[in-house]
Amino acid sequence: MSGAKDRLRLWLRLLKITRAVEGDLRNRFRLEHDTTLPRFDVLAALSRHPEGLKMSRLSSLLRVSNGNVTGIADRLADEGLVERVPVPDDRRAMLLRLTAAGAAEFARQAAAHEAWINELLAGFSPQDARALAQTLNRFADTRDEKEFSHAQ
Repeated sequence: MSGAKDRLRLWLRLLKITRAVEGDLRNRFRLEHDTTLPRFDVLAALSRHPEGLKMSRLSSLLRVSNGNVTGIADRLADEGLVERVPVPDDRRAMLLRLTAAGAAEFARQAAAHEAWINELLAGFSPQDARALAQTLNRFADTRDEKEFSHAQ
C-alpha cells in the first residue's frame, strides 16, 4: 500500500504547486496586462493555428465549453484581437483567428508569461525541468492511451 500513499502524496503536491503557479499567473495577467488567463489561453491556441479554428475545435483544445469560449471570443473580437471568418463550403460555421493586433498582443503577453514561468520555476535546473517534463509526458501518453482504448 505504500505505493498508493506515495502516489497520493505526489498528486496532492502537484495539485498544490499547480494551483499556486496558476494563481500567480492569473494575478500577474490581471495586474500587468489587464487580461485573464483564459483570454491568454485562447490567444495562445489561435497563435498555433494561424489559419484559424472553428469554435468547437477551440473549445476542445482548451477543454472548456463552447459557451465559455464564445464569451471570450466576443470580447476579443470587440477589441480587434481576433476576427471571425466564414468557413468555405459551410455557411453556418465560422473560423476564429488572430488579427495582426491580436498576434502582436499575444507576442507581448507570451514573452511576459515565459519570463514569469522562468521566475516561478527557477528552483529547477534546466536538466531537472527537462527530466520532470519527460516523466510527465510519459505519464500523459499512458493516460491518453488508456482513454483511447476505453473509448473504443
